[in-house]
Amino acid sequence: MHDIKAIRENPDLFETVWSAKGFSGKAAEAVALDAALRSAQTAVQEAQAKRNESSKLIGAAKAKKDEAEAARLMAEVEALKGVLAEQGVVEAEKAAQLHDLLAGLPNIPYPDVPKGDDEEGNIEQRRWGDAASLPAGKLSTVKDHVDLGEALGGMDFEAAARMSGSRFVVLKGQVARLERAIGQFMLDLQVGEHGYTEVNPPVLVKAPALFGTTQLPKFEDDLFKTTDDRYLIPTAEVTLTNIVREQILTEEELPLRLTALTNCFRAEAGSAGRDTRGMIRQHQFSKVELVAITTPDASAEEHERMTTCAEAVLKRLELPFRTMLLCTGDMGFGSRKTYDLEVWLPSQNTFREISSCSNYGEFTARRMETRYRKTGEKGTHFVHTLNGSGLAVGRTLVAVLENYQDENGRIAIPSVLQPYMGGLTHIGG
Repeated sequence: MHDIKAIRENPDLFETVWSAKGFSGKAAEAVALDAALRSAQTAVQEAQAKRNESSKLIGAAKAKKDEAEAARLMAEVEALKGVLAEQGVVEAEKAAQLHDLLAGLPNIPYPDVPKGDDEEGNIEQRRWGDAASLPAGKLSTVKDHVDLGEALGGMDFEAAARMSGSRFVVLKGQVARLERAIGQFMLDLQVGEHGYTEVNPPVLVKAPALFGTTQLPKFEDDLFKTTDDRYLIPTAEVTLTNIVREQILTEEELPLRLTALTNCFRAEAGSAGRDTRGMIRQHQFSKVELVAITTPDASAEEHERMTTCAEAVLKRLELPFRTMLLCTGDMGFGSRKTYDLEVWLPSQNTFREISSCSNYGEFTARRMETRYRKTGEKGTHFVHTLNGSGLAVGRTLVAVLENYQDENGRIAIPSVLQPYMGGLTHIGG
């Protein structure tokens, strides 16, 4: 959500950003609606003041037995009631129109975000790992995770399709155990070493929670809705961030760092024909989410820290990856700055996204009405919210299977996962 005062003070900045994303003319529209709203509010306030003044004078006129003046004043009060009702309707209409307009407009990137139209404008920040040193790097021909998983008897896409349709999978045996091990390792790392607090949140939420974290109203088509007007979460960002909705926090409580391992559910409405094979893009998947709630002056540093925490997972698993700074045209709706982590997939001979770490500034805090009070001050300020994947468990499973395959179709288990696998060093063969 946007601060209308900021739009009034610098409409050209907002118009430039929004026009580039297909929202031309919206800054002027917002300013015009705001002016109409404030005009109606002024009319209401003036009418209320005049009505109160006239009401007091009625008693004085009656005390003086000036019935004509009392009658005139009573007629004036009655007319002002009509003005109040009329302007009250205008005020409510303009407030709703302005709210709906601002709710549908994307966030403004930070100045250091590169300009660009799409992923071609993203800038690589760093690269880590050597794919050639992993088992798959020594093979002349590599298999993808589908062939590997099915050969191990650990992936059954046909059974999933029979019961649930496309974009689902049944994991079995040691492959299922490996996925569980990956999720538990991620959660333990973020809690034990990076100081995040583990949370076990609901996976069903009401609409206001999704509005708070920007999935509604813009992305409703990508959500699964129940018959009682609840939604399955597309990410635990929704529940973790909304823990502080409508709260006033103290400065001493910040930063809050929260993490959860949950199932996530996405309709993938805009991905027809994309990644239809395998586990890259599914309707149900598990993910370890990272959320931070902090002060405005600390959010940039917290963003770098969160990204490092996500990178640490890939480093411990010894999976090659690169970190990309997204350009303005490739960022999400609510983000002011985003880093994507992309892991190496040998079957595709390319890097694929496995995490996005974003700084939303005060954008979601305004939608959730979440503030904090500085020590020694009476007023309140909006917090800054950040979120990131630490990591997507299914995609990490894909990367482990593909990078750690050998010529016999066995999968070497990364050393950090072996304690979660009962000491196994390989699966298959």
